Amino acid sequence: MRATAVRPTGVERTFDQGRLIVSKTDTKGIIRYANRLFLEVSAYGAEQVIGQPHNVIRHPDMPRAVFHLLWERLGGGHEVFAYINNLASDGAHYWVLAHVTPSVDAHGRTVGYHSSRRVPDRPAVQAVDQLYARLRAEELRHNRPADAVAASRRLLAAELEGRGQSYDEFVWSLTADAATVGAGR
Repeated sequence: MRATAVRPTGVERTFDQGRLIVSKTDTKGIIRYANRLFLEVSAYGAEQVIGQPHNVIRHPDMPRAVFHLLWERLGGGHEVFAYINNLASDGAHYWVLAHVTPSVDAHGRTVGYHSSRRVPDRPAVQAVDQLYARLRAEELRHNRPADAVAASRRLLAAELEGRGQSYDEFVWSLTADAATVGAGR
């Protein structure tokens, strides 16, 4: 864990479109591998992150409900795509479109997780940031973490139902919308 809490500075960091941040964890979310770009963008040294929980880069503005959903999906053996706001060691933040997959052994048992993250499109970040702000506000209304997650998950479910989308459809609609905007359509 962090020796001291990192405070967000409001400074956003980004990285080149064609590059991928990659990390691998064990089944408990402990980082076992982080590529050079992970270290550059997060402003951590390898010795600071290897052996640490992946949530070392968790931004406090990220709703717990999103991580609850992520772990639930991974626990069921499913891949997950999610927009995530991460926190670097110097307080800067950086948005990613994460693709997290279970890593399995020769017998099909999950032995860890592999995450590849790319730069998300700005319109998608703006849309998801608005939703995340509502989810986080709902979480802050509750004192107990379990109550906060449950309330936020209900709000997320209601939002998705109102859109007539599953979580995956929501994520991909943002990506498709951003691609359409980027193509000038």
